[in-house]
Amino acid sequence: MENNSKFLLRAIELSIKSIENQGGPFGSVIVKDGKIISEGFNKVTSTNDPTAHGEIVAIREACKNLNTFNLKGCDLYSSCEPCPMCLSAIYWSHIDKIFYANSREDAKNVDFDDSLIYTEINKDKKSRQIKMIQMHREEALEAFKIWKKKDDKIKY
Repeated sequence: MENNSKFLLRAIELSIKSIENQGGPFGSVIVKDGKIISEGFNKVTSTNDPTAHGEIVAIREACKNLNTFNLKGCDLYSSCEPCPMCLSAIYWSHIDKIFYANSREDAKNVDFDDSLIYTEINKDKKSRQIKMIQMHREEALEAFKIWKKKDDKIKY
């Protein structure tokens, strides 16, 4: 547990660094075989990128450093419980475990409130705040038909 603590404390350190760099108070570290392979902190406002959360920045860097999109065998340490977007990216990247410090309730208390997103995801598409309009499904299915027949596809 001592190593886990060291990595989580580094993520917390990065969350403070993020504030100094005009970002939100979030930091993240990705570890493989007991070594840090990437670090990230929130860069949403400094890069004008709403997806530049600490976890996403760290995932992008880890994939680049390991030259893979699959981070199986890696653990993620975050200064805060990942938001829905980051949690999805963690699942897509196949990270093994998440260690976190602050809870989503703690984040909500400082105006980082993801509860709307959690609520919206569970709603029927027609009831969501952002309207979803499906168009040209038949034309779009062509790409899926081609993909399904492709023998040399790389699954992820």
